[in-house]
Amino acid sequence: MTCPPDPGRRAFLSAIPVLTAGIAAPARAADTRSPHWGMLVDTRRCIACQACTMACAMENATPEGAFRTVVATYAVTTAEGATGLSIVPRLCNHCEKPPCVEVCPVGATFKREDGAVLVDGDRCVGCAYCVQACPYDARFVNHETGKADKCTFCSHRVEAGLLPACVETCVGGARIFGDLHNPESEISKRLKEAGNAVSVLKPEANTRPNVFYIGLDAALAGRVDGVSAADMMWRPDHQGG
Repeated sequence: MTCPPDPGRRAFLSAIPVLTAGIAAPARAADTRSPHWGMLVDTRRCIACQACTMACAMENATPEGAFRTVVATYAVTTAEGATGLSIVPRLCNHCEKPPCVEVCPVGATFKREDGAVLVDGDRCVGCAYCVQACPYDARFVNHETGKADKCTFCSHRVEAGLLPACVETCVGGARIFGDLHNPESEISKRLKEAGNAVSVLKPEANTRPNVFYIGLDAALAGRVDGVSAADMMWRPDHQGG
Protein backbone atom coordinates (compact mmCIF):
# COMPACT_ATOMS: atom_id res chain seq x y z
CA MET A 1 0.00 0.00 0.00
CA THR A 2 1.33 3.42 -0.96
CA CYS A 3 0.73 6.19 1.56
CA PRO A 4 0.15 9.71 0.15
CA PRO A 5 2.70 12.37 1.11
CA ASP A 6 2.15 13.76 4.58
CA PRO A 7 2.59 17.56 4.77
CA GLY A 8 3.35 17.18 8.46
CA ARG A 9 6.44 15.16 7.62
CA ARG A 10 7.71 17.78 5.19
CA ALA A 11 7.13 20.50 7.79
CA PHE A 12 9.04 18.50 10.40
CA LEU A 13 12.01 17.89 8.13
CA SER A 14 12.24 21.51 6.98
CA ALA A 15 12.08 22.90 10.51
CA ILE A 16 14.28 20.45 12.39
CA PRO A 17 17.52 21.92 13.78
CA VAL A 18 20.85 20.13 13.65
CA LEU A 19 21.36 18.34 16.97
CA THR A 20 24.79 17.36 18.19
CA ALA A 21 24.03 15.62 21.48
CA GLY A 22 24.60 11.85 21.58
CA ILE A 23 21.71 9.51 22.34
CA ALA A 24 23.13 8.50 25.72
CA ALA A 25 24.42 11.92 26.79
CA PRO A 26 22.49 14.94 28.08
CA ALA A 27 22.09 17.84 25.66
CA ARG A 28 24.62 20.61 26.07
CA ALA A 29 23.43 23.49 28.22
CA ALA A 30 24.79 26.00 25.72
CA ASP A 31 22.39 24.77 23.02
CA THR A 32 19.64 27.37 23.40
CA ARG A 33 17.95 26.18 20.19
CA SER A 34 17.13 22.77 21.62
CA PRO A 35 13.57 21.75 20.75
CA HIS A 36 11.21 19.93 23.09
CA TRP A 37 9.94 16.82 21.38
CA GLY A 38 6.44 15.44 21.78
CA MET A 39 3.97 13.18 20.00
CA LEU A 40 0.30 13.51 19.23
CA VAL A 41 -1.71 10.35 18.56
CA ASP A 42 -5.00 10.78 16.72
CA THR A 43 -6.85 7.57 17.54
CA ARG A 44 -9.52 8.44 14.97
CA ARG A 45 -6.99 7.81 12.22
CA CYS A 46 -5.42 4.67 13.68
CA ILE A 47 -6.50 1.42 12.01
CA ALA A 48 -4.54 -0.91 14.33
CA CYS A 49 -2.48 -2.22 11.43
CA GLN A 50 0.56 -2.63 13.74
CA ALA A 51 2.90 -1.08 11.15
CA CYS A 52 4.26 1.21 13.86
CA THR A 53 4.89 -1.69 16.24
CA MET A 54 6.74 -3.73 13.64
CA ALA A 55 8.73 -0.75 12.33
CA CYS A 56 9.84 0.08 15.87
CA ALA A 57 10.86 -3.51 16.57
CA MET A 58 12.95 -3.67 13.41
CA GLU A 59 14.49 -0.21 13.82
CA ASN A 60 15.50 -0.81 17.42
CA ALA A 61 16.20 -4.55 17.26
CA THR A 62 14.04 -5.44 20.25
CA PRO A 63 13.86 -9.12 21.28
CA GLU A 64 11.02 -11.31 20.07
CA GLY A 65 7.88 -10.61 22.06
CA ALA A 66 9.14 -7.29 23.48
CA PHE A 67 7.84 -4.00 22.09
CA ARG A 68 8.63 -0.35 22.71
CA THR A 69 5.25 0.68 21.32
CA VAL A 70 2.01 -1.26 21.10
CA VAL A 71 -1.43 -0.64 19.66
CA ALA A 72 -3.91 -2.02 22.17
CA THR A 73 -7.49 -2.83 21.21
CA TYR A 74 -10.52 -2.92 23.48
CA ALA A 75 -14.09 -4.07 23.00
CA VAL A 76 -16.38 -1.23 24.07
CA THR A 77 -20.13 -0.81 24.49
CA THR A 78 -21.88 2.53 24.12
CA ALA A 79 -24.65 3.81 26.36
CA GLU A 80 -27.06 2.81 23.61
CA GLY A 81 -25.84 -0.78 23.74
CA ALA A 82 -23.82 -0.74 20.51
CA THR A 83 -20.52 -2.62 20.61
CA GLY A 84 -17.34 -1.77 18.79
CA LEU A 85 -13.56 -1.64 18.91
CA SER A 86 -11.53 1.14 20.51
CA ILE A 87 -7.85 1.59 19.75
CA VAL A 88 -5.14 3.00 22.04
CA PRO A 89 -1.56 3.23 20.71
CA ARG A 90 0.88 3.35 23.63
CA LEU A 91 4.55 4.17 24.15
CA CYS A 92 6.79 5.88 26.69
CA ASN A 93 5.22 9.23 27.50
CA HIS A 94 8.56 11.05 27.97
CA CYS A 95 7.11 12.77 31.02
CA GLU A 96 8.12 16.14 32.39
CA LYS A 97 8.06 14.52 35.84
CA PRO A 98 9.20 10.96 35.06
CA PRO A 99 8.93 8.66 38.09
CA CYS A 100 11.38 6.28 36.43
CA VAL A 101 14.17 8.83 36.82
CA GLU A 102 13.50 9.28 40.52
CA VAL A 103 13.75 5.59 41.39
CA CYS A 104 16.83 4.67 39.34
CA PRO A 105 19.56 3.92 41.93
CA VAL A 106 22.47 4.44 39.53
CA GLY A 107 21.27 7.41 37.48
CA ALA A 108 20.96 5.35 34.31
CA THR A 109 17.56 6.80 33.43
CA PHE A 110 17.63 10.52 32.70
CA LYS A 111 15.68 13.23 30.94
CA ARG A 112 17.40 15.23 28.22
CA GLU A 113 16.96 18.92 27.58
CA ASP A 114 15.03 18.11 24.41
CA GLY A 115 12.40 16.26 26.45
CA ALA A 116 13.39 12.67 25.67
CA VAL A 117 13.68 10.26 28.59
CA LEU A 118 16.50 7.84 27.87
CA VAL A 119 18.45 4.99 29.45
CA ASP A 120 22.24 4.88 29.64
CA GLY A 121 22.91 1.20 28.98
CA ASP A 122 26.43 1.43 30.34
CA ARG A 123 25.11 2.42 33.77
CA CYS A 124 21.90 0.38 33.93
CA VAL A 125 22.09 -2.64 36.25
CA GLY A 126 18.75 -4.15 35.21
CA CYS A 127 17.15 -3.81 38.65
CA ALA A 128 13.74 -3.07 37.05
CA TYR A 129 12.86 -0.37 39.58
CA CYS A 130 12.02 1.93 36.67
CA VAL A 131 9.84 -0.74 35.06
CA GLN A 132 7.77 -0.96 38.23
CA ALA A 133 7.62 2.83 38.67
CA CYS A 134 6.31 3.59 35.16
CA PRO A 135 2.54 4.15 35.34
CA TYR A 136 2.19 3.50 31.60
CA ASP A 137 3.68 -0.01 31.47
CA ALA A 138 6.06 1.37 28.85
CA ARG A 139 9.30 -0.22 30.05
CA PHE A 140 10.72 -3.72 30.16
CA VAL A 141 14.02 -5.40 30.92
CA ASN A 142 15.53 -6.55 27.64
CA HIS A 143 16.21 -10.25 28.15
CA GLU A 144 19.09 -10.13 25.68
CA THR A 145 20.96 -7.18 27.18
CA GLY A 146 19.73 -7.34 30.78
CA LYS A 147 19.11 -3.59 30.62
CA ALA A 148 15.98 -1.45 30.89
CA ASP A 149 14.48 -0.84 27.46
CA LYS A 150 11.84 1.59 26.19
CA CYS A 151 10.85 4.02 23.46
CA THR A 152 13.46 6.72 22.85
CA PHE A 153 11.44 8.73 20.31
CA CYS A 154 14.01 7.16 17.96
CA SER A 155 16.51 9.80 19.09
CA HIS A 156 19.15 8.42 16.72
CA ARG A 157 16.82 9.06 13.78
CA VAL A 158 15.67 12.48 15.00
CA GLU A 159 19.28 13.62 15.41
CA ALA A 160 19.82 12.63 11.77
CA GLY A 161 16.83 14.73 10.65
CA LEU A 162 14.42 11.79 10.35
CA LEU A 163 11.09 11.03 11.96
CA PRO A 164 10.70 8.23 14.52
CA ALA A 165 10.15 4.90 12.78
CA CYS A 166 6.59 4.56 14.10
CA VAL A 167 5.64 7.96 12.69
CA GLU A 168 7.33 7.36 9.34
CA THR A 169 5.44 4.11 8.77
CA CYS A 170 2.00 5.09 10.10
CA VAL A 171 -0.39 4.35 7.25
CA GLY A 172 -3.18 6.59 8.50
CA GLY A 173 -1.02 9.50 9.66
CA ALA A 174 -2.23 8.94 13.21
CA ARG A 175 1.10 9.87 14.82
CA ILE A 176 2.40 13.44 14.65
CA PHE A 177 5.86 14.16 16.05
CA GLY A 178 7.53 17.51 16.47
CA ASP A 179 8.77 20.42 18.55
CA LEU A 180 6.33 21.51 21.25
CA HIS A 181 8.32 24.72 21.76
CA ASN A 182 7.75 25.80 18.16
CA PRO A 183 4.25 27.26 17.69
CA GLU A 184 4.61 26.76 13.94
CA SER A 185 5.31 23.04 14.15
CA GLU A 186 2.63 20.65 12.94
CA ILE A 187 2.15 19.15 16.39
CA SER A 188 1.73 22.56 18.04
CA LYS A 189 -0.85 23.59 15.45
CA ARG A 190 -2.78 20.33 15.84
CA LEU A 191 -2.81 20.59 19.63
CA LYS A 192 -4.03 24.18 19.50
CA GLU A 193 -6.71 23.32 16.97
CA ALA A 194 -7.95 20.36 19.01
CA GLY A 195 -8.22 22.40 22.22
CA ASN A 196 -10.15 20.60 24.94
CA ALA A 197 -10.37 17.46 22.82
CA VAL A 198 -6.74 16.70 23.71
CA SER A 199 -6.18 14.22 26.53
CA VAL A 200 -3.41 12.12 28.07
CA LEU A 201 -3.20 8.67 29.57
CA LYS A 202 -3.56 8.40 33.35
CA PRO A 203 -3.76 12.14 34.09
CA GLU A 204 -4.11 11.32 37.77
CA ALA A 205 -0.46 10.17 37.77
CA ASN A 206 0.55 13.85 37.38
CA THR A 207 3.63 13.01 35.31
CA ARG A 208 2.94 15.72 32.71
CA PRO A 209 3.38 13.45 29.68
CA ASN A 210 4.56 14.67 26.29
CA VAL A 211 2.44 12.13 24.41
CA PHE A 212 -1.03 13.49 23.74
CA TYR A 213 -4.21 11.96 22.33
CA ILE A 214 -7.15 13.06 20.23
CA GLY A 215 -10.20 10.83 20.15
CA LEU A 216 -9.19 8.79 23.19
CA ASP A 217 -12.18 7.07 24.79
CA ALA A 218 -12.45 8.61 28.27
CA ALA A 219 -13.16 5.18 29.74
CA LEU A 220 -9.79 3.98 28.48
CA ALA A 221 -7.63 6.88 29.68
CA GLY A 222 -6.54 4.84 32.68
CA ARG A 223 -6.00 1.55 30.86
CA VAL A 224 -2.50 0.37 30.05
CA ASP A 225 -3.24 -3.35 29.96
CA GLY A 226 -4.84 -3.81 26.56
CA VAL A 227 -3.73 -6.55 24.18
CA SER A 228 -2.41 -5.83 20.70
CA ALA A 229 -2.21 -8.10 17.69
CA ALA A 230 1.58 -8.00 18.01
CA ASP A 231 1.35 -9.28 21.59
CA MET A 232 -0.83 -12.16 20.47
CA MET A 233 1.69 -13.25 17.84
CA TRP A 234 4.30 -14.01 20.49
CA ARG A 235 2.12 -15.55 23.19
CA PRO A 236 3.13 -19.16 23.98
CA ASP A 237 -0.43 -20.36 23.39
CA HIS A 238 -0.79 -18.55 20.05
CA GLN A 239 -1.78 -20.83 17.21
CA GLY A 240 -0.49 -19.68 13.84
CA GLY A 241 -2.28 -20.03 10.53
